[in-house]
Amino acid sequence: MKRRYSPMMTSRRKFLAGSGAVAAGLTFAPYKSFSAEEKKINFYNWDTYIGETTLDDFNSATGIEAKMDLFADNDELFAKLKEGNPGYDVIVPTNDYVERMITADMLVPIDHNKIPNFSNIEKSFQEATFDPGRKYSLPYMWGTIAMGYRKSKVSAAEADTWATVYESDKFAGRIALLGDAQNVIGHALKLLGFSLNSKDPAEIKQAEELIIAHKKNFKVFADDNGQDLLASGEVDIAQEWNGDILQVMEEDDDITLNVPKEGGLLWQDCLCIAKGAPHPENAHAFMNYLLDAKAGAAIADYIQYATPNGAAKKLMDKEYINNTAIFPGEATLANCESAIFLGAEATKLYDDAWTRINAA
Repeated sequence: MKRRYSPMMTSRRKFLAGSGAVAAGLTFAPYKSFSAEEKKINFYNWDTYIGETTLDDFNSATGIEAKMDLFADNDELFAKLKEGNPGYDVIVPTNDYVERMITADMLVPIDHNKIPNFSNIEKSFQEATFDPGRKYSLPYMWGTIAMGYRKSKVSAAEADTWATVYESDKFAGRIALLGDAQNVIGHALKLLGFSLNSKDPAEIKQAEELIIAHKKNFKVFADDNGQDLLASGEVDIAQEWNGDILQVMEEDDDITLNVPKEGGLLWQDCLCIAKGAPHPENAHAFMNYLLDAKAGAAIADYIQYATPNGAAKKLMDKEYINNTAIFPGEATLANCESAIFLGAEATKLYDDAWTRINAA
């Protein structure tokens, strides 16, 4: 879901002695000339959620020029396409929004015959409850929402419970929460012992009241930049996507992360073709390219999120494969939940609660 590399960073680890060289030896469906399609593709993606040279490498390998525009969150992506596709081919919604967009007839089926690199995907990701048979989506990255924190300020025990964020006054003014309703309210629900996907008005109200009661402790509801606030020293705790925290951890040894014992969100971002895509054949070629082993490894190495690409993982170093901040242990994952499409009625409960939280 949101992840990406902070613009304040200046150094990155390189993959295979330079990611600019990964185009050689890639396995993807050969590009064919379709008279109805120009050699272009329009990619709508999260910020810096791609390898450093992936788009240029794709262009070199296929002759197709990839243009990438950025969205800030799933709501922006959904709103942009709901009124009609302005020209995007491949998009990257999170699992619950894949389900929502399928329901709203905003995606087109994928021709798996044109995605031979789907075989690189680990078996556990080749099926999805939110998209049976992977008819509309291909897995891109997955991860968790975690508590990023400064070890010099926050103890490991304090970082092992969401109570430190939602109930304690110790870090007043030094906490950044995410900037969307379902995640902020959802993790309060987890602390209270409820499901992150609760549709119960009483439970949602209880979470709302907890957040409002301690709102004075929160420096900001951060629009996907909590990791930057943590890196700059403006906060000591940031509720953030694990990959974002991992990226600033590379630059500052005092920063680390943990998924608290109550658990949290387990998300999966997917590659989909938007309804009305002007270049559907090129879209298939591009998605197949992203699922190549070397291309996938270069992307994962650069953005530091968990890849579902088993062939790519075989090319990665042990530092990545054995990093529990990227690949949490089974005990941690057992307490996590994937977001589901809640439906209009429950979504309104969250949106109304979020309005009151922000107004408080």
